Amino acid sequence: MNLDEMSTREILQVMNEEDKTVPEAVNNEINQIEKAAQAVIDSFEKGGRLIYIGAGTSGRLGILDAAECPPTFGTDPEKVRSLIAGGQEAITDAVEGAEDDPDQAKTDLKDLNLNESDTVIALAASGRTPYCIGGLTYSHQVGALTAAISCNKNAKISHYADIPIEIEVGPEILTGSTRLKAGTAQKLALNMISTSSMIGIGKVYKNLMVDVQPTNEKLRKRAKNIVSRAAQADTDTAAAYLEKSEQNPKIAIIMIKLQCSYDEAKAHLEQTNGFVRKAIRLAEKDGEHHE
Repeated sequence: MNLDEMSTREILQVMNEEDKTVPEAVNNEINQIEKAAQAVIDSFEKGGRLIYIGAGTSGRLGILDAAECPPTFGTDPEKVRSLIAGGQEAITDAVEGAEDDPDQAKTDLKDLNLNESDTVIALAASGRTPYCIGGLTYSHQVGALTAAISCNKNAKISHYADIPIEIEVGPEILTGSTRLKAGTAQKLALNMISTSSMIGIGKVYKNLMVDVQPTNEKLRKRAKNIVSRAAQADTDTAAAYLEKSEQNPKIAIIMIKLQCSYDEAKAHLEQTNGFVRKAIRLAEKDGEHHE
């Protein structure tokens, strides 16, 4: 209550102390977060998508997470989508009243051709945003699986979701400013869901982003380093095999590890649905590993 009387340092210390409580609040919901991640994996495996819907800070966090999937995991931009109440304008400017329209979410999801293979995750710190409730209601009508991430217990939105996730972070130091602890909690949950689900469909080998798309100089260098580390080869060898693999890090790794051709590596990868470790193990088991 005396925030306005504190020194800048005191304010920062109080904020930091409060922020330390967020990971524990997230951990309390790990079982529900796991269910959501598994639902997303199931959607991806049947050709479906992950779609976030939210308003304000929550909506922007969904957009951030969705936007970072293609460069990190080499996914099609359509695979992870995010809708925000108020549309494009709301990404940078507050669109007053947009979150109060449940029908708009239905329209927005229809525009994305929502179907029963998709998973929809609604984000609402308050747990009662009409835009999100409208989106979840329509998702159920279509047959899509749903989850909801809120920061209150017994949230209204939870009643509309197959998988309710209620991360209780407690009051904000600046009352009602849900971009603080609530925003941090939601970002942690989204990071966990998208990253674990991408690992679950073979986008990662060891702890490396092997589906990175080398579309610029920074990412070309990253791809070379990833291949080098994954295949335990020097960077010149990694670069040479990236050339041979048409700049596909997964195929380059398999070519080096198995000392096989591009076509063989591609076949091994296709046989295991894009899982590098499985592809290498299967080939070695079949006696195709050459020293």
